[in-house]
Amino acid sequence: MREYVISPPAIQDLEGAIDYFAQTNVETGEQFLQQFTAWCQKLRQFPMIGKRYDGLFVGLRGVLIGEYILFYQVSEDVVEIIRVVYGKRDLVSLFKPDNSA
Repeated sequence: MREYVISPPAIQDLEGAIDYFAQTNVETGEQFLQQFTAWCQKLRQFPMIGKRYDGLFVGLRGVLIGEYILFYQVSEDVVEIIRVVYGKRDLVSLFKPDNSA
């Protein structure tokens, strides 16, 4: 069974979602976190279950958690949670390479 890791940007995303739910609906926030945890465990066993988002980033997959999308990538022994974002966000710009360097 694969392990899963949560990237720093995904941790920031989760913190933002938690802050939002703390201000709007704590119960919904608790459900969101439970669903997030359940999906992380499910992805360990069935990593290819998510929808492919190769148009945004090669190898990217995602699953819906309410109105959020949990984006992840799969390697031989790890599922990496890349981002957890509101689904109506501009996803193309979110995964666009940074050209400022």
